[in-house]
Order: sequence, then C-alpha cells, then structure tokens
Amino acid sequence: MRDVTTAQDLAPSFEPQPTPLALLLLGREADPKSERGVDCPGDLPSPSDPDLVERARVAKEKLGDKVFVLGHHYQRDEVIQFADVTGDSFKLARDAAAKPEAEYIVFCGVHFMAESADILTGDDQKVVLPDLAAGCSMADMATAEQVAECWDVLTDAGIAEQVVPVSYMNSSADIKAFTGKHGGTICTSSNAKKALDWAFEQGEKVLFLPDQHLGRNTAVRDMGMSLEDCVLYNPHKPNGGLTDEELRAAKMILWRGHCSVHGRFSLDSVHDVRERIPGVNVLVHPECKHEVVAAADYVGSTEYIIKTLEAAPAGSKWAIGTELNLVRRLANRFAAEDKEVVFLDKTVCFCSTMNRIDLPHLVWALESLADGKLVNRIQVDKETESFAKLALERMLALP
Repeated sequence: MRDVTTAQDLAPSFEPQPTPLALLLLGREADPKSERGVDCPGDLPSPSDPDLVERARVAKEKLGDKVFVLGHHYQRDEVIQFADVTGDSFKLARDAAAKPEAEYIVFCGVHFMAESADILTGDDQKVVLPDLAAGCSMADMATAEQVAECWDVLTDAGIAEQVVPVSYMNSSADIKAFTGKHGGTICTSSNAKKALDWAFEQGEKVLFLPDQHLGRNTAVRDMGMSLEDCVLYNPHKPNGGLTDEELRAAKMILWRGHCSVHGRFSLDSVHDVRERIPGVNVLVHPECKHEVVAAADYVGSTEYIIKTLEAAPAGSKWAIGTELNLVRRLANRFAAEDKEVVFLDKTVCFCSTMNRIDLPHLVWALESLADGKLVNRIQVDKETESFAKLALERMLALP
C-alpha cells in the first residue's frame, strides 16, 4: 500500500517569494489561432525556498548511491539542480538503464517518461514520479481503446496488412505495446526519419502516433513527401473522419495529437520576431506546426537545439520555439558568450504538466525514500512491458 503522505504536507514550509521575472506574465492573453489546449494559465514558478533546498540536499545525501535522479530539460531550475543527469526523455531512460546499482530512479519528468524508464530498467529497480499528476497532454490524446478502434478501421478498409505503426517516444506504455505487437517501432524527434525509412521498408503505409506535427514534418520536410500524402485520423470522428479511399491513397496516416506547448507557436510568431530582432535565427522543435517549421532557419530535437547554440558564434541572435524553462536556462547560459536567446512567442508559456514536479514534491519523494517509504512508484505490467520493450528494441537497432 502506498504511503498516504502527500507533498501538500510540505506546504507550510514553502513560502513563495516575489519573482524577479515579473514582466514574464502568463495567461494574460490568448492566441485565437492556436490549437486547443495550448493556453498558458498561471504565473512563472516562484524561486526555490531555501529550507526546501537544504532538505532536498540532505535527503539525497542520505540516500547516496541508492538513488539516481533524472531531470528532463523542461524541468524548472529548482528541480534540475538536484538531477544527476539531464536530457530528453529517451536519453534519461537509457541513463537509468545504465545505472543498475541504483535502487531508486526518481524521474523528474512526466508519466510516459517514467514508464519508459521502468520498461528499460531492472526488475529490482523502482521508478518514482514525484507527482503522479505530471502527465502529458500529447500522450493522453491517444488511448489504447482509440488506437485499437483505429486498427479496426484500417482492417475494414483492407489496408491494415500494409500499415506499420510508428509511435513517438511521447506516448503511453500501452501505445508502445500496441506498436510492438503490430510490428512497429518507436522514434524520437532525433531519429524520426530513420524510423520512417525502416517502416517503409516493412510496409507501404505508416500510422504515426500520437503527434501529427512530428510525423508530417518528417515526411514532408525530411523525406520529400507531399502534404497530400498525409491524412489526419481523428479518433473522435466515425472512421477517423476519413473515407476508405482517403486511407488507401495515403502514405502517412497521422494521429490527431499535438504538444500543447509547441502547438502554440504560429507563423505570426516567426514574422514578429524577425521584425523585432533583425538578423535573428529562428530555431524550432519539430513538434511545431508545419508552417512554423517551414519558416524556421533551423529545426531539431531538444538536444539539437542545445548543440546548435553551443556551436553558434558570439554575437548571434536566436529565437527558440520550445519550452520556456529550457529557453530561459539557455538564455542565461549563453549570455556570457554574447549570444542573445529569446522565446519565439511573445506570450510566455511553460509545460504545465512538467512543472508539476516542483521542489515540495521532490523533497517529499526523497525524504520518503530516505525514511524507507516507497511512494509514487511507476510500474508497467509484464505483458505491456514485453511488447513495449520489443518496439523500443527495434528503435535501438536502427542504423
């Protein structure tokens, strides 16, 4: 039975202080042209409470080598400071698997990331998510029931045998298991083209889950397909909102899902920043909409964004289309090198589910583990793990 203590028990010792970034107000305006689910409610996180910082340090020191803390790039600074390693979701899951001596893997990210870590780590290792409410809106846009129904639609259209599923890392363990069971593979934003190249060697069509934008951008921008080669499957409409003829003609069947942060960047954002900052380089994540990616100067994964800025010359100017915490961290890091880094959109937005992993939750998780109480364990059932791992292994075998 899970301990009933919650992170809210730490609330009395957490006294938010005025943020020095008061000009970066969130939720004060909305973009009517953005996709649903991409509003930015709330203010920026408050600075770390010194008492909680010390408590986290003490608890982590007490646990020693028994704990390994993973911090996703989109986490806030107050959490990242306690991470043993940082990176994107798949890099962190692999880092966890490479640390078999750690009894506890504390994943400061979101639910699907912790699931992947559980799939790739040993049975004796326990993966902990400091706040179970830290989910992912994109991953939640494709449920196992919806995808099974989609496969029935493809079967009825007579094309299921021609279709190879390719699922983005940002998906639930259930979706990864479906992918493995049906002969498909997983991809990241770094290797999506390799995954699609492999898939088209296995079959004539791809069902790309759950991010339509990464699928469309990879197919059109990187593989030379046309927008007409892509159709959008809407799980909330009969037959996915498509005719059998449309499904038979398509090469890419894109799931109607998107990232709530990257989906808000618009073509107007790109035009506006070019007017405001002459000579700016626009660098965006491939989860952005196709017209944004087409108008950008550089496109790539989180790791690509970081490496591009590292290699950039002094005096260069960059507008970054990805999550706020990372952009702000990069801006601070490269300011000393005379590199100007700004957020692409004027309305500042961070990933609200990523930000659920705050210092109170991290302290509660670490102190509980230090006291011998296992909390918020993420555990994937064996059958799901088996098929999901098969899909992940296919990705690892990509050239």
